[in-house]
Amino acid sequence: MHFLVVEDTTDVAEAIIERLGRGGHACDRAASLEDAKHFASASAYDLVILDINLPDGSGLDFLKWIRQRKNAVPVLVLTARLAVDDKIGALDFGADDYMVKPFDLGELEARVRAIIRRRSGESGVQLSSGNLQFDMATRLATIDGQPLSLTPREQLLLEIFMVNKGRVLEKDELVMRLFGLEADVGANAIELYVGRLRRKLAGAAFEIRTLRGLGYQALATGSGSTRA
Repeated sequence: MHFLVVEDTTDVAEAIIERLGRGGHACDRAASLEDAKHFASASAYDLVILDINLPDGSGLDFLKWIRQRKNAVPVLVLTARLAVDDKIGALDFGADDYMVKPFDLGELEARVRAIIRRRSGESGVQLSSGNLQFDMATRLATIDGQPLSLTPREQLLLEIFMVNKGRVLEKDELVMRLFGLEADVGANAIELYVGRLRRKLAGAAFEIRTLRGLGYQALATGSGSTRA
């Protein structure tokens, strides 16, 4: 997944990015309100982790700004404020969840998974498509209960396709979701990763289609073949 971390405190931002990076997620960091608007205008994100107290304004102003532009990206708000009114205000402006500093990184990661599950229509920690299962917490993918040997990047790509099942994903969008804005990676790398993932998903009730000139679309199929 491709996340935007809007946090001006360097050690907090680095800790969040390091923790989410261990799960294979690509993170961009914005240290100010202005930077956050720049990143949000330049790229699509799967989730925004947003600090309220920024050096050039309130994170709530950024939240209102993206919602006014009909951007429905999930937003997890972080703040040192304790007032109930602040929490209500953030949720009313369109935040999906709220955490008060200091917070536990494990809980943050769990809340991120919960937000993504809700947005994808899944109720549990596992994403499912027939005989294909992917556990968002353990990063384990199975077909008919048999584990797949996937690299962290392949795990992330599978998660992206399963969360966005049915949606057409352009190659450039997949580059940003896999590697972030800073990576010097082209569309050819996406073709390579998709090809490898397809081979490993042989027998799954899940198909990654190439739509020439458009990108890729993942769809559930009627049934997969049982592995020996």
